[in-house]
Amino acid sequence: MMQTWRVRTAEPLAGQTVLIEGLQNTMTDALVHVAFVNGNTWTARLTPSQPSAAIPASQSAWTVFGAYVRHGVEHIWLGFDHLLFVACLMLIVRDWRKLVKAITAFTVAHSITLTSATLQWATLPPRPVETMIAVSIVLVAAEVVRMERGQLSLTIARPWVVAFAFGLLHGFGFAGALVELGLPQGEIPLALLSFNIGVEFGQLAFIAVLLSALYCVRRLVPLSRQAVVASAYSIGIVAAFWCAQRLDAMLS
Repeated sequence: MMQTWRVRTAEPLAGQTVLIEGLQNTMTDALVHVAFVNGNTWTARLTPSQPSAAIPASQSAWTVFGAYVRHGVEHIWLGFDHLLFVACLMLIVRDWRKLVKAITAFTVAHSITLTSATLQWATLPPRPVETMIAVSIVLVAAEVVRMERGQLSLTIARPWVVAFAFGLLHGFGFAGALVELGLPQGEIPLALLSFNIGVEFGQLAFIAVLLSALYCVRRLVPLSRQAVVASAYSIGIVAAFWCAQRLDAMLS
């Protein structure tokens, strides 16, 4: 749910406190975005444990950097579709050198479209983008099954090519989240860079957690082909549900 107010105040907003009453009694976070008449913006996430925040007189470069890195990390960790795509890549790429190559290609690609879409150089409607992101997960999950059956395809032979192609699509999804947050006037390049760094940090943290969990499991029991195929089917089913859900929302 999004609510918008236009406020005219006798005193400057800078230095005053924003409070959402009752937020402490919920399990919901709230994103507050203030756009000033002079073009400056301020964004903060309020939580049940911290339902208020003081509006600063100005944001330093370090404050902007820290805030947008945090937003980037939060977006990737809450963006389950992006994480499932990365998980599918990891099911296909078993060699760490090839994995680094594929993840780097994915990173470079979504950085390109994130920057282009945020700066309005190239944009796509958000709903079709979200639908196609779900489709990309289904396709890569299907490639995992094909690989386990001994078949060959471009995705299996050169996963970095497919990672780059779909990374361009995922970048538009990241850009949508950043546009909703808003960019501080005068600090747009820094905010854009910081958000991208946060996304990459969150992505690498997810890969590290997944690899660590996989290492621990393999120490206890050997992983069979059936386990890999079952994982791919599970991811594909979830992504297929998202496809149907997002397609319905797009057409309704």
